[in-house]
Amino acid sequence: MASSSFHRLSSLLVFVGFLSLLRPCACYSRLFLNSSAGVLATSPAVATWYGSPGGDGSDGGACGYGDAVSKPPFSSLISAGGPSLYKSGKGCGACYQVSCTSNGACSGNPVTVVITDECPGGPCASDPVHFDLSGTAFGAMAKPGQADALRNVGSLQIQYSRVPCNYPGVNVAFKMDAGSNPYYFAVVIEFEDGDGDLSAVDVKQAGSGSWLPTQQSWGAVWKLNSGSPLQAPLSIRLTSGLSGKTLVATNVIPVGWQPGATYNSIVNFKEV
Repeated sequence: MASSSFHRLSSLLVFVGFLSLLRPCACYSRLFLNSSAGVLATSPAVATWYGSPGGDGSDGGACGYGDAVSKPPFSSLISAGGPSLYKSGKGCGACYQVSCTSNGACSGNPVTVVITDECPGGPCASDPVHFDLSGTAFGAMAKPGQADALRNVGSLQIQYSRVPCNYPGVNVAFKMDAGSNPYYFAVVIEFEDGDGDLSAVDVKQAGSGSWLPTQQSWGAVWKLNSGSPLQAPLSIRLTSGLSGKTLVATNVIPVGWQPGATYNSIVNFKEV
């Protein structure tokens, strides 16, 4: 009898010990499932809007994207950023989700916007985080049929989060600056998936084994004063701003390239 009771007690202790081993894994699984559910942590910010009510803010603005802001894939869903977002131009191309619940016209649904311009001075500079959205993007935060009502508010408390850029079917594009020549290379870089912004851009000439670092000129424009004619075709290596990932567009700038022309690559950060 005593032996049987001891055996049952031993079995119970073993079972309890087994459950205690499982407990950390169960807690981790719950955390993992919550993380994978796609719920993004948000932070507070202030949003205003500029330009025409259904427009794209301004024609390119301080990042240098020009009329690309009104066309796919940007499609006018853009924002000028205060200093903490524009980052002296290093924030150009970064993507954010914005939403609002602070007004009755707010839908609460997130809208993805791209930083394409600078919002200097005033509340843009004094607020810790300030989005000056295009009229289109600001209205997109509204309930159906209430875009004008929301724009009439003018300034809103919103929630935002940094998100990866995603341009399905679109690869990185390189628009040569109008002032470029064989001695002075300057290019606007557009449509980077993933981080969206860049921390470094390097150029390699035909037949060369070394990369030449460029400098940020302004906004999304990167430049290289070579001192001698650059030998095309040129390859360009990009380093993303947040993750530090690199991507090479091989021979993307062809022989006989022209100032003002845009050259599309066959790569994007989603492939690496």
